[in-house]
Amino acid sequence: MSAEPVRLSRRHVLRGLGVSLTLPLLDAMEDAHGAPSTFRPLAASESAHPRAIFCYIPNGVNIAEWVPETKGVDYTLSPTLRTLSDHKSDFTVFSGLGHPASDGGHAGADTWLTAADLDATPGKDYRNSVSADQIIARLHGEQTRFPSLQLSDQSGTGSALHSHTLSFDRQGTPLPAENSPRRLFERLFVPESTSDRQATLQRYALRKSILDSVQEEARRLGRQLGKVDREKLAQYYQSVRETEQRVDRLVEWVDVPKPEIEAKGLQLDSQPGNAHDRPMWLDVMLELSYLSMVTDTTRVITFEWSREAGGYGGGGENHHELSHHGGDNGMLKQLAQIDRFHLERLKRFLDFLSQTAEGDGSVLDSTLVMYGSGMNSGLGGEHSPKNLPLLVAGGKSLGVRHAGHVAFDKDDHPPLSNLLLSIIQKTGMQVDRFADSTASMSALG
Repeated sequence: MSAEPVRLSRRHVLRGLGVSLTLPLLDAMEDAHGAPSTFRPLAASESAHPRAIFCYIPNGVNIAEWVPETKGVDYTLSPTLRTLSDHKSDFTVFSGLGHPASDGGHAGADTWLTAADLDATPGKDYRNSVSADQIIARLHGEQTRFPSLQLSDQSGTGSALHSHTLSFDRQGTPLPAENSPRRLFERLFVPESTSDRQATLQRYALRKSILDSVQEEARRLGRQLGKVDREKLAQYYQSVRETEQRVDRLVEWVDVPKPEIEAKGLQLDSQPGNAHDRPMWLDVMLELSYLSMVTDTTRVITFEWSREAGGYGGGGENHHELSHHGGDNGMLKQLAQIDRFHLERLKRFLDFLSQTAEGDGSVLDSTLVMYGSGMNSGLGGEHSPKNLPLLVAGGKSLGVRHAGHVAFDKDDHPPLSNLLLSIIQKTGMQVDRFADSTASMSALG
């Protein structure tokens, strides 16, 4: 009788003579997708509010298996989109859309929510503008502990053309992202002790003092500069002012109790840079996004699942390398597998939202979920800014009427900003234009 096969941890190492060596991925190890999460959604949210989350995947998709062959409400799901078949009535897929001002390449995340022409300003190599999420946060951010959350697999802001964040303030300054599930959980839900509270207030007071000093120095310097430099300094001053306002808001919330959420079931030590942790890390970040919205800790989230020119598939595949497929059928097949892996994570998130009661419907009905990429790797791996893979889910109680597959000519289409404008308006913002928009997207109702 053969012995039961041994099961090993994905991080199993060989130890000897004080040296540790990591083993390659073996069949005896746990599934490459990691241990399944035991997290379960809440039964109901406390109150209904318009919300928006923007989920970004880098490097494009296998567009041939993504775009449905038919259009309209009764369209047939494409091979990739079949992953979301349980939610077919909950989302609209758009094809053909793009940002006319985008140059493509690996700057997709920089412009996905801004639509900016990054080199439009004479004398500047890079100039971004405000992102759609921050327009929404102007209204809803005043009522929550965090006006918005920025999440990514890379912390901070990254660099021009390789952003680690999707969010940009009114001056086009990037807002730093968080990539640690544990740090995010502590920030959202762990109560501060008396000593923590005092340290926090002292830290905010120091920041305020520094900002006051910077502003005074900027005023003195401004009197010595020419018109162009004064305008640049004014923009910088406004960024400092907005930073000061964020600090003031945090102080106001210091004594407001955080929601009581247990960490049980949340795999908070999942690592974004570990290929084998990839499924668990995506799941826990989406779980924390879900919790932050149903507890009304924030109503606006941007989540860059991977930075451009990076990322992994569910089995550790190199996502960026496969996006340069050159039309190779084997690479395209693997790219489609990654696309379905990503949509499995999205489906799980949509399940949470739809299974949580809110008013006469569900949390999904009050939440707009935009998912997609700022790049199309095309049929030949060309990294085009046209015909971007995009879908919008949820929002039925916000007036969204899903239209199945809405197809546009990739060379003759309205700007993607029209869709962003519609999302902004559906959350309650009374604006008539965003970036280079020409009208709202009638397809969303």
